[in-house]
Amino acid sequence: MTQSPPPGAPRARIPGPQQPPPPYPSIRAGLWRRCLWGGLALWALTALVTYATRNTTLLPTLILLGSFLVPVTFALWAYERHGRDLGVQVILGCFLTGGLLGVLGASVMEYYLLHPSLWMYVGVGLIEEAVKLAALMFMLRRRPRIHGLRAGLVLGASVGFGFAALESAGYAFNAAVSLKGIDLRALLETEILRGVLAPFGHGLWTAIAGAVLLAHRHPNGRFQFTGPVLGTYLGVSLLHALWDSTHGIAIWLVARLTSTGLGKALFGEGYIPAPTDEQKHLFTLFSVGGLVVVALLGVAWVRSLARRDPSWRNTP
Repeated sequence: MTQSPPPGAPRARIPGPQQPPPPYPSIRAGLWRRCLWGGLALWALTALVTYATRNTTLLPTLILLGSFLVPVTFALWAYERHGRDLGVQVILGCFLTGGLLGVLGASVMEYYLLHPSLWMYVGVGLIEEAVKLAALMFMLRRRPRIHGLRAGLVLGASVGFGFAALESAGYAFNAAVSLKGIDLRALLETEILRGVLAPFGHGLWTAIAGAVLLAHRHPNGRFQFTGPVLGTYLGVSLLHALWDSTHGIAIWLVARLTSTGLGKALFGEGYIPAPTDEQKHLFTLFSVGGLVVVALLGVAWVRSLARRDPSWRNTP
């Protein structure tokens, strides 16, 4: 028979069952929204201070904020909604290292392989989509367990958005530097335009190609270049080429519809000499309309892929 301890005596504490640690870092929902609005406010403040003070040392900050804001926001959204089990390290590596390797590879190949021609944009699409897929495979070479359509969508988009951020920084720098000095207005216009278009470009195309690539990855980690993989690569390269050539196609269509003498060089030159008001309106319609059509095709394609994988709808 046991006796109860006297009042005031210390009692031993029996530890309760411990909960296992979460399989992935706990991040509060909505981080991507705070990143978007906070980053946008900081970018606007930096632009205002740069404009008011003419302090050129702020230009790198302005360029980096404007170039990385939208790509980073979409990468965070993809991680929060569909990629927590993949790990922060993999997604961050794909975004930074994969994007950088893609930019470097595309620059080298385009420098040696491409020359001005009517088919130049087709070559750009084929090269850039190939190097981004190669960067994705390089980042996953030691992670054979990562496969499947959902993983390919998230990690492919990460590589594509990293590529887009670094490319946009280069375009913004080129826009800022002119013969008359620093053109701040051109810099801001370039960043705003590329920021708005960023979700429908590199990130979208590489997400599509990466999804099909990892969906057909062998269980032992070996990448398989099957018919669907090659067909998808060619398809996204075509979307890329159409996106880049909408400006030239719009000029060609305007000249075709409004003038009797059609110069073949208009497409390559990129402008119509002394355009009329009608030609200006038609060019805006065809160029913007072309981008919208290509963007809708890409969005419809990636949505059709997401519907095929139940895990895309069941992720946190």
